[in-house]
Amino acid sequence: MFSKSKINDPAPKPEEATRPAAPAPKTDANPAAAEFKAAAPKAKPPASVLSSDLHVTGNLKTTGDIQVEGTVEGDIRAHLLTIGEGATIKGEVIADDVVINGRIVGRVRGLKVRLTSTARVEGDIIHKTIAIESGAHFEGSVQRQDDPLNAKSKNPNPAAAAASSDAAKG
Repeated sequence: MFSKSKINDPAPKPEEATRPAAPAPKTDANPAAAEFKAAAPKAKPPASVLSSDLHVTGNLKTTGDIQVEGTVEGDIRAHLLTIGEGATIKGEVIADDVVINGRIVGRVRGLKVRLTSTARVEGDIIHKTIAIESGAHFEGSVQRQDDPLNAKSKNPNPAAAAASSDAAKG
């Protein structure tokens, strides 16, 4: 193991030379710890896949990625959420990145939201950036926010939100 770290150590040293002098002694003082920290972000686990024959009733929450091919009745919170073509979600979806190929009935909150041509969304979308492909079906409102994941910014003006909700129903 130590021979591998000696092999890998020369590559980071040129990068450290471009950085301020303070971090270099820390890395040299404990090369095994520095190597472990550098490798930690790369060791991202694969997305959790909910297969097409799976029906989940309840909320899902993870800091990782989820790919849904089945049915979920509940809220989902993830880093990257991919909704498959045959999938149905009934609940609120909150993720950094949301890719919708299937059906969602409920609010979508995401930094980046993408509705593909097979997407079917019935609910409001609160986003920082959005892309809607030709052929996607969407019924609801779209609202841009700098921090769409923050639940506190859900209703900045409750009276206006109630009025727009009533207008949407009528």
